[in-house]
Amino acid sequence: MISVLPLIKNETIKIIKKKRFYVILLILLVLVPVFTYAQMRSAEQTRDKFKGDWRLEVQQQITDNENSLGSDRVPDEWKKFRKIFVQQLQYYLEHDVNPKQPNGVTFTREFMANSITLFIPLLIMAIASDIVSGERTSGTIKMLLTRPVKRWKVLLSKLITLYMFSSLIIVSAFVISYLISGAVFGYKGFEFPVFTGFRIQGSDVDMSAVHAVPQWQYLLMEGGLIWFVSLVVASLAFMVSVLVRSTAASIVVMMAALIAGTILTNMASAWKSAKYLFMVNLELTDYLSGTPAPIEGMNLAFSLAVLSVWAIAAIVISFLVFTKRDILN
Repeated sequence: MISVLPLIKNETIKIIKKKRFYVILLILLVLVPVFTYAQMRSAEQTRDKFKGDWRLEVQQQITDNENSLGSDRVPDEWKKFRKIFVQQLQYYLEHDVNPKQPNGVTFTREFMANSITLFIPLLIMAIASDIVSGERTSGTIKMLLTRPVKRWKVLLSKLITLYMFSSLIIVSAFVISYLISGAVFGYKGFEFPVFTGFRIQGSDVDMSAVHAVPQWQYLLMEGGLIWFVSLVVASLAFMVSVLVRSTAASIVVMMAALIAGTILTNMASAWKSAKYLFMVNLELTDYLSGTPAPIEGMNLAFSLAVLSVWAIAAIVISFLVFTKRDILN
């Protein structure tokens, strides 16, 4: 492991010199204020409409969703989602807890949950997509492999460095979203109760395991799941970077897969085999909030297992190809 450390240091310096990580930070610093402003405007309009009474707002949401259940225009699958959503809102109402309490912690929790399938993976791709293919394109891979270092150590150093920067991206996203949104909504809210443990059974919700946890604890659980997803996406992007010679092609392949996953999540309820695709299993945070899985039979343990298999397979393929293939030509 000691012989790998200088290689990790070298890879870290190369990523920093490319300034990709600084670009990611700049993207977060630009987009998070935009999202915060949009949320602030929405909160102001809602507050004016319901005179600051959140219970009226939740009751109106319940009424609107219940009315839509009788419409022939709404697909049956959407009706199932809305019926479950109504039951969850009623639970919050009965326990006198505002599910949309405006504060910086709540904004951070919702922002990160909404970013897990596309936004965060795209940020990780900015670093992962050319970590191998970029060196092959520039020709620096030849100089690297002529050193008296085994190929698997070279690749391992790149993978560890990628995991390090993926973790930094997640931490940066949490910190930046909290600091910026907190300046608008306030920095309190860590002890605010959030309900978790909703179990979906058909079109009903089993409330027997529902319990309140402080929002800081929910954030930790959410952060762990998002971090796991980021490592899986990084592993897959790493594999594509090894297999594909062109950085542009590597980016296109991963973007196509992620966008396809977003579409499939909304359309694949009748295609049972789609639950084995990694893209359909990225929304791990939905299991915490009690949002129904896109395909029947999916749960947190299943999605974790599927993503783990994809990540391990990607790493194994990466090392087999990199150590066996003629990379120098």
